[in-house]
Amino acid sequence: MSLVFGNGVFGPGGGDLSFGPVPERVWYLERWPRRMRAVLGGEVVLDSRRGQALYRTGTPAPQFWFPLADLRGDLLVAADQGDDGGRRWSVVVDGRSAPECVLELVTSDPAGPPLDDHVTIDYGAMDRWFEEDDPVYARPRDPYHRVDVRNSSQHVVVRHHDVVVAESHRPKLLFETGLPVRYYLPFDDVRIGLLERSETVSECPYKGDGQHWHLVVGGQRVPDAAWSLPHPLPEATTAIEHVCFYDAKVRVEVDGVPLR
Repeated sequence: MSLVFGNGVFGPGGGDLSFGPVPERVWYLERWPRRMRAVLGGEVVLDSRRGQALYRTGTPAPQFWFPLADLRGDLLVAADQGDDGGRRWSVVVDGRSAPECVLELVTSDPAGPPLDDHVTIDYGAMDRWFEEDDPVYARPRDPYHRVDVRNSSQHVVVRHHDVVVAESHRPKLLFETGLPVRYYLPFDDVRIGLLERSETVSECPYKGDGQHWHLVVGGQRVPDAAWSLPHPLPEATTAIEHVCFYDAKVRVEVDGVPLR
């Protein structure tokens, strides 16, 4: 997320560069030497140490491309050519099909990324992914993306209309590349009785599962108004037993100043 999105170096909110303004459309291609494997139905569809990470303006995360030769050719079934002229393949394992999940990059721009004979795989179409011997959680990580959690004494107040939902002088500030600062408040500083556990659980490759919470105040229900990290990944472990509210759904004030 960090290079061409948000406040990344090539993103719309990035800093100043010696060569002047960043072009409207930017791509950056980087060798990806980590061994990547994709598994479907117990069969290894991809096994490659020759991947390429492609960052493009407007895309929040890199897209990974691999030589077509690093895929199991006997598991690929050619599909109709796409409207862009690119080739597409389905993956079929023991009668189970992942339709058109392998795509070839097609560009008419001679200055585009040099990815001839490379393909990308729809991440969600596979059962499992591995980076070296570690399973990939949610999606492959961007090496330029990071999460830092810091202790703070800022005064954070969360309100819904005139009701104070939470108030803390000991928040954890979570700084994540390309995103606004998030204020995680200890559960002890939150009126827990106003929260209901939601069925919504998001996945993040940097923080872990996001357990969401509904807010119920005066008979009014605000769906998925907040989230917590019950099983945080290492970068976010200090934010465990804390909850963060969406400032678009409730009023969050930091030292008396509303975030929105």
